[in-house]
Amino acid sequence: MFTSRRRRFGLLAASAVAVTAVVGTTAVSEAAPRSEVQHSLDALVQGPSFPGAIATVRDRAGKVRTYTAGPVPRASRVRIGSNTKTFTSVVVLQLVGEGKVGLDQPVEKYLPGMVRGDGIDGHKITVRQLLQHTSGIPDYDEIFGSGDYLPFQHTYWEPRQMVDEGLRKKALFPPGTSWEYSNTNYILAGLIIQKVTGRPVGEEITRRIIEPLGLRDTYWPAAGDQRILGPHPKVYYKTTPDGPATDVTELDPSMGWAAGQMIATPGDLNRFFSAVINGKLLKPAQLREMLRTVHAPDMDVDGDGEYGLGISKFPLSCGGFAWGHGGDIPGFETRNAVTPDGREAALAVTAMPTTIDDARRVTKSLDTALCS
Repeated sequence: MFTSRRRRFGLLAASAVAVTAVVGTTAVSEAAPRSEVQHSLDALVQGPSFPGAIATVRDRAGKVRTYTAGPVPRASRVRIGSNTKTFTSVVVLQLVGEGKVGLDQPVEKYLPGMVRGDGIDGHKITVRQLLQHTSGIPDYDEIFGSGDYLPFQHTYWEPRQMVDEGLRKKALFPPGTSWEYSNTNYILAGLIIQKVTGRPVGEEITRRIIEPLGLRDTYWPAAGDQRILGPHPKVYYKTTPDGPATDVTELDPSMGWAAGQMIATPGDLNRFFSAVINGKLLKPAQLREMLRTVHAPDMDVDGDGEYGLGISKFPLSCGGFAWGHGGDIPGFETRNAVTPDGREAALAVTAMPTTIDDARRVTKSLDTALCS
């Protein structure tokens, strides 16, 4: 559900999902000319993969436009999946800047006795390794290995349940020796935030990020709330490419928690990521640590990914690079990035891709939005 792209289409290829096409209209925000971005979205919704799409783009001149294709309200909020990790990482790094958390301190210091398993020892895993996905802790998401999330659509999960699922398996590798995307890392990061602050992680994200930046369409869903509040599209899910489509617009997002629970608009995602890389949320020392990357092949279908602390870096076809994350959750795939020169793009489709080719089409659309 929140897996990296190559891993989902490689090791977990059998769990890929798709939805049937939904015929709808295409719209752009007022005064927005038809553009390569609009053509790209129109192309995405042709065929069986994606019922609808929405993108908010800020170009080099500073103009912001929102484009839609298919039955998607222009002001839509979407489930942003693993983009939540960047919010979680920012809060941890703020705590580092406040002297309350040490990046290279062991997880054991903050969650004593919790991180134990076959080859897994919280004394030997650092906070940095959680945020960087170099801890070797397995992903709890593999509990959904059959690819059928429907039995869990309305199930509420406690964070400790997800940690326990991840720790049932043997360590992937010794800490710090390799890279592997694991949602369990960010559940633990969320628990560290709560232990250190004494407050819920969603409250800390709201107080420290959402409110200061004025992200009026971004929120942490309350426990048990399965709705998307405000305008949003309907989204669908299939367990197999040719199976029946199920409406998953309402689901319990606790299965993502600090790794993937949040809801936002594409425009708010752009503002958040720009604030991150421009130093509006972190002190310079912590921002430098966040943007120090390691090779992360599974973050990209072609194996070219780089990953920092809750943020990824990738090259653009027009030269240069962009920073973002992206997120998958039943019903949505979001791809988003911002550039150092002020360009921003966030794109969401109302289904997770079923093939590598579909995943590449979404990534290409994001590149088009940033380069056109």
